[in-house]
Amino acid sequence: MQVSSLNEVKIYSLSAGRSLPEWLSDRKKRALQKKDVDIRRRIELIQDFEMPTVSTKIKVSRDGQYIMAVGTYKPRIRCYDTYQLSQKFERCLDSEVVTFEILSDDYSKIVFLQCGRFVEFHSQHGHYYRTRIPKFGRDFSYHYPSCDLYFVGASSEVYRLNLEQGRFLNSLQTDASESNVCDINPVHFLFAMGTAEGKVECWDPRTRNRVGLLDCALSSVTVDTEIDTLPSVSALKFDGALNMAVGTSTGQVLLYDLRSSNPLIVKDHHYGLPIKSIQFQRQLDLIISADSRIIKMWNKDTGKIFTSMEPEYDINDVCLYPNSGMLMTANEAPKMNIYYIPVLGPAPKWCSFLDNLTEELEENPESTVYDDYKFVTRKDLDNLGLAHLIGSSLLRAYMHGFFMDIRLYHKAKMMANPFAYEEYRREKIRQKIEETRAQRVQLKKLPKVNKELALKLIEEEEEQQVTRKRKQKNLPSLLKDDRFKVMFENPDFQVDEQSEEFRLLNPLVSKISEKRKRKLKALEELEAQEREEEEEPEGKASDAESSESSDDEKGWVEEVRKQRKLLRQEEKVKRQERFKEDQQTLLKPQFFEIKEGEEFRSFKDSAKKQKLMKKTLGDRLKLEEKLGTLNVCDTTVGSKQATFKLKK
Repeated sequence: MQVSSLNEVKIYSLSAGRSLPEWLSDRKKRALQKKDVDIRRRIELIQDFEMPTVSTKIKVSRDGQYIMAVGTYKPRIRCYDTYQLSQKFERCLDSEVVTFEILSDDYSKIVFLQCGRFVEFHSQHGHYYRTRIPKFGRDFSYHYPSCDLYFVGASSEVYRLNLEQGRFLNSLQTDASESNVCDINPVHFLFAMGTAEGKVECWDPRTRNRVGLLDCALSSVTVDTEIDTLPSVSALKFDGALNMAVGTSTGQVLLYDLRSSNPLIVKDHHYGLPIKSIQFQRQLDLIISADSRIIKMWNKDTGKIFTSMEPEYDINDVCLYPNSGMLMTANEAPKMNIYYIPVLGPAPKWCSFLDNLTEELEENPESTVYDDYKFVTRKDLDNLGLAHLIGSSLLRAYMHGFFMDIRLYHKAKMMANPFAYEEYRREKIRQKIEETRAQRVQLKKLPKVNKELALKLIEEEEEQQVTRKRKQKNLPSLLKDDRFKVMFENPDFQVDEQSEEFRLLNPLVSKISEKRKRKLKALEELEAQEREEEEEPEGKASDAESSESSDDEKGWVEEVRKQRKLLRQEEKVKRQERFKEDQQTLLKPQFFEIKEGEEFRSFKDSAKKQKLMKKTLGDRLKLEEKLGTLNVCDTTVGSKQATFKLKK
């Protein structure tokens, strides 16, 4: 089960995981479940809750027992019994289903609007009757008081089919060229239809007259929105007696009060995709709107985002299970997704165990999606010898690196450095021993790096404490300051006393006081005794000597001169060694190639050229004019010519 969280709202995906092919036998499915851990861990809330290729529409019966979905290929409908958590029946159809409606409380009466202008009726036993409408239909609604079906589509007329009389009635003539969606208010049964021109027409079924017209296309364009075409109405849904939500083809959702022609709020999905579905969640006053990429839940009073979901595949339809926190989607993929959001409501009674399961997950949080993967950069891949895997399915590119399976990473690291675990184990043991030592009474422990500098700082601090006045504030010590902590821990910061810069800046480094020598030696002996007690091999003690600067300026100058003399002698020795190496090496003749267009004369030409370059431009031009070499043409690389005229 995958868990995601946005705005502190947890969303549980109940359909995450691998699905098994339909053509596998039950024995092979059981064998795969035993071998594959991912298949064994998956949660299959409803058995075979999927379509062969794509699912287009999904609905729940009014009694809540049956979930029906249509899809392809081949065109079919599947009915799932929630009490049995499995599929009840499957029926194949002649053409693809545009939309369908469940007329009864259960699955016994269903109406399908199909692509080929067909309207097909199914009863409990199966196919019952089939008829045709004059134009291609896009949506229909059922008017319960009069048993009329209202069909809208690629026509200006709204076709009415009375199921009690079994015949077509007079059509409603609208001002629209085409209609996309329609809906009937469940309270006062007002019929509303959304047109391709971005308008909503409202009709009274009793008088068959138009009672209202809303221009949603004009209202959907705000200061922040950018549109390229005229917005058309792509979704329509009533909420109670007075509220109506309209979705446009440019990705806006408008909430209306039927008593006003101006929208209460305009919500933009910012994707520019048509709104596919609109649902109302009355317990928290939320509107659930979805386009093909994202499902957004937002407050209908303020427009503030509650949470959102982005499935892996494009969305075709969204269905909210009544009076619960369960959400189902039909996707451009075989598997239909089921989400459980505890904040929206409890789990349905047929899967009440989900509440206990989610409570246990909240008490014992499991690993996230990326805990089974390791993020590596290109440099890490080069060190592990896995650079050749770039572009394969084993590496997933992300930002400045890649995600790879943690098991593959551990195997590659073990092969690249087989003793890494032993080093890690020794380091952990050393850290544990140092933690226990820290609890003892410490005499005066010096760091492993820059011991001489640390001892000098300790002595200076002791001297300052003696000479410091009472009113003066205590200055922070460098040894206790976190900013300089790395200087006494990382060997990269070790002071190199043999370098030229250090010897010139600290000429009296060799004149360390006998008192500090004795102190350093005593501390090293104490550390050696502790190592013998613990029987732990430590690093070698530093052999470098610490120094104390002298106040005698004359002695300081003499020491600087000595250091410079020593440095010159060292450089002289290095030059002699290089000279001996050069004498031992045999000189080989070198051959040079003459450029095209030039002639070899002698080696004396280079000396002449150097003398000539020292002269001014005017003198050089006069000399070249006498020699006749001022104009150069017909060379192998092309004719190039420069002409200069000197003022007389």
